[in-house]
Amino acid sequence: MNKKKLIICCLLLFYVSVESKSLDPYKVLGVEKDASQRQIQKAFHKLSLQYHPDKNKNKGAQEKFAEINNAYEILSDEEKRKNYDMYGDARGSPGFDSGSSGNHGGHTFFRRGGGPGGQSGFGFSPDDWQTTGGQSGGSKSYSFSFGGNSGGNSFGFDMGDIFSNFFGGNFGGSQSRGDSGRSSHPGFGGSPKKSLVSVNSGVYRKEVVEKGFTWLLLSYTPSMKGLQHYESTIEEVASSLKGALEVGSLNCEAESSLCKELGIRLRNTPRVYVYSYKAGDTGSLLEYTGDVTVKELKSFAQDHLPKFSKRVTLAQFEANSGKLGSLPKVMLLSTKKDTPVIWRALSGLYRKRFIFYDTQVKDVSDPSVKKLGVDQLPAVIGWLSNGEKQILKTGIHVKDMKSAIRDLSSLLDGFEKKNKKIASSQSTKSQADLNKESVPLLTAKNFDAICGEQTPVCIVGVFKSSKGKEKLHTILSSVSQKSLVRRQNLASGPRDSVSYAILDGSKQSSFLNAFDKSGFKLSDTFLIAYKTRKSKFSAFTGDITSEEVENFIGSVLNGDVQFSKTRQKPTMK
Repeated sequence: MNKKKLIICCLLLFYVSVESKSLDPYKVLGVEKDASQRQIQKAFHKLSLQYHPDKNKNKGAQEKFAEINNAYEILSDEEKRKNYDMYGDARGSPGFDSGSSGNHGGHTFFRRGGGPGGQSGFGFSPDDWQTTGGQSGGSKSYSFSFGGNSGGNSFGFDMGDIFSNFFGGNFGGSQSRGDSGRSSHPGFGGSPKKSLVSVNSGVYRKEVVEKGFTWLLLSYTPSMKGLQHYESTIEEVASSLKGALEVGSLNCEAESSLCKELGIRLRNTPRVYVYSYKAGDTGSLLEYTGDVTVKELKSFAQDHLPKFSKRVTLAQFEANSGKLGSLPKVMLLSTKKDTPVIWRALSGLYRKRFIFYDTQVKDVSDPSVKKLGVDQLPAVIGWLSNGEKQILKTGIHVKDMKSAIRDLSSLLDGFEKKNKKIASSQSTKSQADLNKESVPLLTAKNFDAICGEQTPVCIVGVFKSSKGKEKLHTILSSVSQKSLVRRQNLASGPRDSVSYAILDGSKQSSFLNAFDKSGFKLSDTFLIAYKTRKSKFSAFTGDITSEEVENFIGSVLNGDVQFSKTRQKPTMK
């Protein structure tokens, strides 16, 4: 009996498939012959929801559903549509076949795809490597028939349900669905597919907030209608921006506390949010309120990709290139008028590790480009923190956005590693220079050389413990180097306008008594600014920190500190 049912069912399905192919696809979808792909897509979605087998159990609706999918298969494919318009057949000859060549078993099946094999069709070249690929608006084709892999279900719905509706009971041992019979098909309730990351409080903080990546988040409860339509749209957007965008789903029934914390209050339908770094270094969660279509949502997502790269001209960059910093710089040169999607995504991922720039140039014949040593575009140039320039990559050519971001990330990681090595070497060298120019201990033998009448101001750091000695030596060594650099940059003024020394106050009380009757007994560390020729001084007994010491010495050099007469001429033991 089961075998008989199977034969009858197959004959019926074959009849439906062949009969649907004999119909005018324009009439099936209710569109004009000059309809745009967007109009065809909208008509298809509307009718497929209306006649979906999960919503309509009668035979007529199921046949209509097959007709709708076959009509869309033809009209969504420009080649098939052209053949139909010319010959009345999507294959290019009069009459319809039961399926298009190249598919499983001679038939097509309900699928998504932007190109052969259902691929999204990314293709990058030096001129368009920053575009997002895919079809216009990110739309992809859908088709449906009753062919497929033997032994597997390549249909857009459960085969067991169809046979059950035709004959009653289950077919082939298909299991009934749980979750109160909710469907997992487009337009109806269910749970998002695994391609959307399930977001909880831990994932939200570690992956969404901290990484610097733009996320699309679908918030929902499992009982909501239209959930799969939202999820399908988000998936297509993510596919077209693969590598530059992450997508996740937030079940507000299971994660109610997180939804409440984020201010997400669901009504009757799911809601879409973007976690964006568009406004600044700290990301923010913004709700998408537009139409839930691939084109509109994709445009919204692209607009909210990170914007940490500074758009400049080469002339503007050269004017500021002399300013060194602790972070290395990277610049993208391309012929594009806007910052590429890939570069924006990288600027978010590496926002705390590099300073990003990008510029538009005409071509490699541009004198400014030649000056940089670039022979192919697009190109990435880097500047180490010591100002050294390196050409990181020219003639960038990648097959898709995800691989481009992966390859360029590897490039940036290597450049950052080199910069850290150079920075470490510079730090070691600076420390060695600092030690070489260390602040001397003031004694009777070197007093005249350091604080004699030839020195306008002598800065003496006084300590009374070994800990205080180490602290003063470190701070004054650093401040003295900064002061020396500032004096070297001045157009006038002697380099020896100020000298530095440290003094053991526990052994040189007679020296201190010349300035203060008590000998500054209450202070373990303090500073004395001494003008030998004028026998004047000023003391600082506050907190000895690099900032406070530098402020005090700066005030002394600027004449903003009041000096007092010494009690007597200081003497050294």
